[in-house]
Amino acid sequence: MIDQATIDRILDTAQIVDVVSDFVTLRKRGVNYVGLCPFHNEKTPSFSVSPSKGVCKCFSCGKGGNVVHFIMEHEQLSYYEALKWLAKKYNIEIKERELTDEEKQSHSLRESLFVVNQFAAEYFQDILYNNVDGQSIGMTYLRQRGFRDDIIKKFQIGFSTEAKDALARTAIQKGYKPEMLIKTGLCFLKDDGKTMRDRFWGRVIFPVHNITGKIVAFGGRVLNSETKHVQMKYVNSPESEIYHKSRELYGIFFAKQSIIRQDRCYLVEGYTDVISMHQSGIENVVASSGTALTTDQIRLIHRFTNNITVLYDGDGAGIKASIRGIDMLLEEGMNIKVCLLPDGEDPDSFARKHNATEYQAYINNNEVDFIRFKTNLLMEEAGKDPIKRAELISSIVKSISVIPEEIVRSVYIKECSTLLNMEEKILLDATVRFIEQSVINKEKETERKKQREEYTKRQAEAKQGANTDGNKGEDSSAGNNTEISGAGATPTSINNASDIETAQKESVAEFVDNYTSYIPISGNENKVFYEQERNLVKMIIRYGEKIVCYIEDENSEELPITVTEYISSSLKEDDIQFHNPIHRKILKEAENNVNTDTFTAEKYFIAHPDPEISKTAADMANDRYQLSNLYYRTQTIITDEERLYELVPRLLLEFKISILKEEMKHTMQALNNPEIASDPKKCAEIMTHFRDLSETQNIIMKHAGDRAMGLY
Repeated sequence: MIDQATIDRILDTAQIVDVVSDFVTLRKRGVNYVGLCPFHNEKTPSFSVSPSKGVCKCFSCGKGGNVVHFIMEHEQLSYYEALKWLAKKYNIEIKERELTDEEKQSHSLRESLFVVNQFAAEYFQDILYNNVDGQSIGMTYLRQRGFRDDIIKKFQIGFSTEAKDALARTAIQKGYKPEMLIKTGLCFLKDDGKTMRDRFWGRVIFPVHNITGKIVAFGGRVLNSETKHVQMKYVNSPESEIYHKSRELYGIFFAKQSIIRQDRCYLVEGYTDVISMHQSGIENVVASSGTALTTDQIRLIHRFTNNITVLYDGDGAGIKASIRGIDMLLEEGMNIKVCLLPDGEDPDSFARKHNATEYQAYINNNEVDFIRFKTNLLMEEAGKDPIKRAELISSIVKSISVIPEEIVRSVYIKECSTLLNMEEKILLDATVRFIEQSVINKEKETERKKQREEYTKRQAEAKQGANTDGNKGEDSSAGNNTEISGAGATPTSINNASDIETAQKESVAEFVDNYTSYIPISGNENKVFYEQERNLVKMIIRYGEKIVCYIEDENSEELPITVTEYISSSLKEDDIQFHNPIHRKILKEAENNVNTDTFTAEKYFIAHPDPEISKTAADMANDRYQLSNLYYRTQTIITDEERLYELVPRLLLEFKISILKEEMKHTMQALNNPEIASDPKKCAEIMTHFRDLSETQNIIMKHAGDRAMGLY
């Protein structure tokens, strides 16, 4: 058994374009990639890969899915074998075993931490908009920085007052556990071990979102220079169960679609650099948040583009310190350019003075490839000193040596030969030596790692043996009855997260098992009702969490109704269910999760641990055709999402009428079965069932009127 955290890491790391490219020659077409399908012979490319959705599909033979499904089909592997294949490709360690109680509790802990962070983000935003200090201090600062209201809301910027325990008190009053506040890093205990303090008091708050949009951490900037005991301008969340700064990039969630469209990512340093560039109209930008680049961060960018431009402040401070990180970019096969902004400017200030067109034009006119940039930078520093010049050449050649593509290395060697006025052969020989030394170093590191693992294993075995000897005569099952305390955020919904998950699984199973129908289980793929059922499931996959309409409650207040809720309640109203068990499972899980703030149906189901569900979701999410595009004389295309209020009810009506018609037909056919005809009790049951179907049909037809008659 592979634990869910490892599965999530595999799915987050594996790049669909990277994996498919191992087997298919792809070329870019718009935001996607196309190539010849590996699953059937064809001359015209019909195999499409979407890096933004993480799915692929052949529009000729229909095969595809997410990255796991592709490997399953291509290599003829099971779901877990495909996961292991991907883990090996990306050097992710897998331990196959049954999850322990502690690991199950850890899963519950992760979900709890996400809930606590979401509460904190909403709390900070409420303070910014509805508190006197939030308006007079926090909002004033943001206005002075020139941030618009829509940008402030987009990045969910908030504010924390100078009360040092305001968040802690509010959270505890609402039922959140103190230990959860500490585990997220929102709060900490003073030296006395009892007094709880907020980490971010007296600061403007910048939430950090992971690639799926969940809040994993916060950054806080102090505003009042007179605030006591403040030593740092910025304070960031410590690492936690859900936050590892080496794996996150600020702004990646908001930038990924634009990165794909532009096929380029801009890398800056801080939060405000990203926010200001978004406001100016440049959205394909992320920040390392002042930390050195890591391999995980680079691979996160590489999922969406090979091209990256690093933007540096005009004074050039810190450039040399970041060269190691850029060498890592080269090692990952990235195409790197560097742009130095005018003196005295940083990406934030430059964005506030220029619109997107002007900013883009400046970058295009001033960016240079990294090798040329590094050569010019170090040459200027070395001057005529031969020792420094030799060090410069060695540093540049070392950077070239990490580039994985031999042709690219060759081009850079030739260019550097001209820039440095040196023989190309000398540079080539030096490059080869660096590559050979790198191979030796990696082999040594692998051996050292293996020795450390063996030593750790021996230590663990020795400790386990000692514990076994010490526990002889005791009840070996005593430790299995230890009560696991709730790791959740709220008393009602989080303290028993594992129980809720179990209840949801049981609920889904009960829902599926209770379904009865006279329609044959299989062989319905070409039936009208089945295609209409698929259309409804597509709406759940694509737009399940979107608002389709509003209804008034008993207090005459408008309540939003999601696509999932609308479809579910409408089917229940007429006692109708989806015929396909996978479709029923999808609807049930969407019902259970749709009111979760971080729930996005498409992402949830594509990454679902059940391979049948994730395959179905990937196919539906990657369908190139919309259910209904209207093309008006104005040449404006109205998308499905813009017409949910009209489209969902129509699809429901079509499905209800079709499946009732099919069910009534097969119910009547059942009466012709000699065994049933000779059983009065069974005949009576079938006739009652038929009568119920007829009554439901009449009700639907009455409510729908002429439109339903036309469909029927």
